[in-house]
Amino acid sequence: MDENYDVIVLGTGLTECILSGVLSVDGKKVLHIDRQDFYGGESASLNLSQLYEKFKPLTQKPLFLKGRDRDWCVDLIPKFLMSDGELTNILVHTDVTRYIEFKQISGSYVYRSGSVHKVPTTASDAWSSKLLGLMEKNRMRQFLQFIAGYKEDDIKTHYGYDLDKNTMSDIYDYYGLQNGTRDFIGHAMALWPTDDYLNEPARPTYERILLYCQSVAKYGKSPYLYPLYGLGELPQGFARLSAIYGGTYMLDTPVEEVLYNEDGKFAGVKTKEGIAKAPIVIADPTYFPDKVKKTGKRVIRAMCILDHPVPNTNDLDSLQIIIPQNQVRRKHDIYIAVLSDVHCVVPKGYYLAIVSTIIETDQPHVELEPAFKLLGPRLDTLMGIADLYEPINDGTTDNVFISKSYDASSHFESATDDVKDIYFRVTGKPLVLKKRKTVEEEEQEGL
Repeated sequence: MDENYDVIVLGTGLTECILSGVLSVDGKKVLHIDRQDFYGGESASLNLSQLYEKFKPLTQKPLFLKGRDRDWCVDLIPKFLMSDGELTNILVHTDVTRYIEFKQISGSYVYRSGSVHKVPTTASDAWSSKLLGLMEKNRMRQFLQFIAGYKEDDIKTHYGYDLDKNTMSDIYDYYGLQNGTRDFIGHAMALWPTDDYLNEPARPTYERILLYCQSVAKYGKSPYLYPLYGLGELPQGFARLSAIYGGTYMLDTPVEEVLYNEDGKFAGVKTKEGIAKAPIVIADPTYFPDKVKKTGKRVIRAMCILDHPVPNTNDLDSLQIIIPQNQVRRKHDIYIAVLSDVHCVVPKGYYLAIVSTIIETDQPHVELEPAFKLLGPRLDTLMGIADLYEPINDGTTDNVFISKSYDASSHFESATDDVKDIYFRVTGKPLVLKKRKTVEEEEQEGL
């Protein structure tokens, strides 16, 4: 294999595959290696046998669970795509959507005072919501009108506030919003995992709420999209994009040695196929354990197999439920992603509810009890705990650029921020996606 490349990518997580795809489109010669024999890394989707081998290795998969192995596609990292979010824009712009079919998530719910409620995202939603009293409905309506009507160059729409100086608490106070209302705005719409945002400048929260509302407006029902056959389809889609533009993929290929030059900069890798040389490497944290650190946070994820829809959600085939931390006396939110056979991730008649949160105690499974109570009876539950890692350095000294672990958030916006950050550090310029050629243009050019 002894050959020279512009970039070597280690690991086939979504972050690595996106970067492999966009760098290949940029004209870089990319070699992509993974020690595993399947795509996705930590963001893979597992079949039923793989799922039990990973989380219950001493237990055979239950005979009462019907369907073939391949009828089950269970995500290791449960996340949805915002329909107007950054990852969706990347997918559309690079036309990776030609390989993947998406389906909308049917509902977005928030936990409040022991029960779940649909998240109101428009003035009319606010007016009909059971979350709000009569006076609060009017205040919420005015707040949403402010979000929708705010224009940077029209000071009349600012109502005397500066989003870069005033805090989000200042904005809430202006509209007189109650604590419960602030809870679901901040956690179920802005999707903040904690309350730290309250005392920080309001602009990021404004942008998050606007993204949520625009994503709902795009298709209705909820702001979320999900790929058929699981999130593991996303890395494969970008891998295919990379391959079309000349990228080389090697699965089931462990790295035997990482090579550096006399200046301590990355020079290549040695595998069973030989030596591959490149001046730059992009990798997930598992490939460079000496160059990453634990963030001090751990995530617990529980894959819950059900034979019924989640109670009190109108029997929806899919939804997200967010349990704001204040509602259950925690410091971090609890997220529940619910899917069914319409997404081709379980056989007909089954539902998959994946619960995740940041661990706060020495009894993490107990921390998920508020979510378990909402789900009703479970056929089986498989739990996994993962430390979160981040690179110690930015990679510019040794040309080793490492991605961050996937957090407990319900969507991919933080992951795409990591993509853009790594791309800038690797290339020295912001990520500006090149519009991919049409199928006809690619066929004419022999791509």
